[in-house]
Amino acid sequence: MEKSGGKWLKMEFFFLCLFTEEAYQSIMTFFTGEYESKLDAKGRLVLPSKIKSLLPEDSQTELVLGRGFDKCLFLYSSVEFNKILARIAGLSGFNEENRRLQRTFFRGTTTLELDANGRFLIPKSLMAYGELDREVVIVGMGNHVEIWNPELYQENLISDPVEFNELAKSKLDEK
Repeated sequence: MEKSGGKWLKMEFFFLCLFTEEAYQSIMTFFTGEYESKLDAKGRLVLPSKIKSLLPEDSQTELVLGRGFDKCLFLYSSVEFNKILARIAGLSGFNEENRRLQRTFFRGTTTLELDANGRFLIPKSLMAYGELDREVVIVGMGNHVEIWNPELYQENLISDPVEFNELAKSKLDEK
């Protein structure tokens, strides 16, 4: 009985370590904040140091960029994107709606690498989709980052405090 208990203790410790590492990675990839930035003449963007510092170690240079909702671009660490990839790729290809979602989601999605200066090149097709010119706004959205044309970003914000309050209440208020 004592030997069995020791094995269970080791097993509990093992799972505790796994949970702790997973929880740690989740905390490390929680992006917040709003950053104004500029694209250079080649269409490269410098990732803000605050955002870069929150990337998991295995995603320090490899990121995934694609078409977001509302005409913005999304930027995920490879760790977070793999979670979405599993869900979307796991949808049945026999369903027309699923295929349309997969095509639209993966269209233009690309893996990027940060250069030594923390920059990455935004492909022209994605720049056109997001209507990006020189000025951009980078927004931390929890598990990913959005890249916006400043004017489109402003159009997609809630400017009325009452509307913001009502939306928060309807989505977050415990019943």
